Amino acid sequence: MKKDFSVKTIVAIGIGSAVFVILGRFVVIPTGFPNTNLETSYPFLALISVVFGPVAGGLIGLIGHTLKDFTTYGSAWWSWILCSGIIGVVYGFAGRKIDLQHGEFNKKDIIRFNIYQVIGNALVWGLVAPTLDVLIYSEPASKVYTQGVIAVVLNVIAVGIIGTLLMAAYAATRTKKGSLTKD
Repeated sequence: MKKDFSVKTIVAIGIGSAVFVILGRFVVIPTGFPNTNLETSYPFLALISVVFGPVAGGLIGLIGHTLKDFTTYGSAWWSWILCSGIIGVVYGFAGRKIDLQHGEFNKKDIIRFNIYQVIGNALVWGLVAPTLDVLIYSEPASKVYTQGVIAVVLNVIAVGIIGTLLMAAYAATRTKKGSLTKD
């Protein structure tokens, strides 16, 4: 996890937000339930959050989801935007002991990260997002909690499979700690 807020991290937030928008707009699989899709933006958010930390992950989730909503719907759905920021923070904290930068991503890292992401997704999308929908927008509870359960399942699967593969691929491109090869 990055401890400083470097120029590299700021650039990552900008580029990460743009990629989040593109993935959220154009690389989704509809579920048939209103406004609930299998999103590829969250596995990407998981990777970037692990590499750059929880603050960057939170900002990418907030900025990316806000821009996606404005460009897709013309307005923002703040409850889920806030939750995208929260889940970015969760992914960042979940990856705090993973050293992808030095090519480290073993079975223990995979299991630990995925346990945290499952719990995080369950709390954020299954509880916080629908509750905010009811409180802020007076949405019908049965509808938004159903959306929440669908979002939990889809995000857990997407991050568990695609996110894990992205992290493994990223780690494989990095020089291992203690290697005699120069960075």
